[in-house]
Amino acid sequence: MWLAAAGAVRPAPAQTPSLALDSSYSCVMCHIDHRRAFLTGVHADRGIRCHDCHGGDPAARTEAGAHSRRFLGRPTKSQIATLCASCHSDPNRMRQFGLRSDEFAGLKESRHGQLLERGDPNAPTCTDCHEAHLIRRATDARSNTHPTNIPVLCARCHADKALMARYGIPTNQFEQYASSAHGRALFQDRNFAAPTCVGCHGSHSALPPGVSQVADVCGRCHQLVREAFNRGPHAAPAARGQLSGCIACHSNHGTEHVAPGAIAAACGRCHPAGTHGAAVADSLQARAVAATEELAAAGAAIARLERAGRPTAEALVRYEGARTSFGELAQIQHSLDMNALEDLGLKVASAARTVEESADVAAEGRWEHKLLLVPVWFLALAVLVLARYVRAEARDRHEGRGRPPE
Repeated sequence: MWLAAAGAVRPAPAQTPSLALDSSYSCVMCHIDHRRAFLTGVHADRGIRCHDCHGGDPAARTEAGAHSRRFLGRPTKSQIATLCASCHSDPNRMRQFGLRSDEFAGLKESRHGQLLERGDPNAPTCTDCHEAHLIRRATDARSNTHPTNIPVLCARCHADKALMARYGIPTNQFEQYASSAHGRALFQDRNFAAPTCVGCHGSHSALPPGVSQVADVCGRCHQLVREAFNRGPHAAPAARGQLSGCIACHSNHGTEHVAPGAIAAACGRCHPAGTHGAAVADSLQARAVAATEELAAAGAAIARLERAGRPTAEALVRYEGARTSFGELAQIQHSLDMNALEDLGLKVASAARTVEESADVAAEGRWEHKLLLVPVWFLALAVLVLARYVRAEARDRHEGRGRPPE
């Protein structure tokens, strides 16, 4: 199929700044709708014109003449891929735009490319994802390939139950992803560094990671976690394909953090109660829960200091130190190095308790201050009472109600 498509026209972009509405260029006189879309896309400002992709004679005045000279009106899906690759596989052309030039090679090795090679009409080709004429830059929020749009783009096919049933593929991936930690980071927090479908599966070389590859795929973002995991007892079976790496605990499309209080239950899916693995899981959970509670108490102590109007700079430094150690603990737990986890737990506890002690001292100082104010308030009250008595005496004398003379 790929060789059969080689007869497609190789673009030779004209040195024209734009595809103007030119009566001498016959393509746009008939295909005005495609012209408008094309001018909005990225190719128009590079001087590419209709005949660079479709062939034909744009100077001809008849339809038959315009559609001559190796005219390619509606290319097949495999022809489209080869046509796009005639430019996009050229490193000398692509490097000036920072674009990869191996996408066509990746496509041919992908599941999509394999279906294209077999002539499957449902197989996606370049224009199914990038459009044909209205091709926008990936940084444009309206582009199909903008990070926030990629999951929806893939779901066009992969959430279609009738279509996916033909290939035995489930259709709940988008639903799971949207509610996952990655999906919330992308859609709610607008964190464009969050992985989308192509971050794990590849874009043009779309393939699901093999069981032994999962830890490496996740490790491209979670590097410190991967290093800790590689030092632990799970790394070797994961590399052999006996353990599905990260997704064994965190799931794949529905990726979530394992809460400190749920660690033992997660480990229990493989390590039954009474085993050494279950005992390690219980110990790991106890350390994680204790560190979480210490950190929460330190945060509450900071809030008490703020409400009391006391300086918080030193306490905040201690608190950030506790948070740093807590983050390290969350990473190191993947190594199951209990000694390292114990040390980090002590660091969290030490820093957190120092913050709590600062808040307690401030609270005691407030009570001492209040106690010192008691005599002051008593004296002030006595002065007020005496002043009132003096005013009353003066008023009585003025009104002649004072004591009678002796």
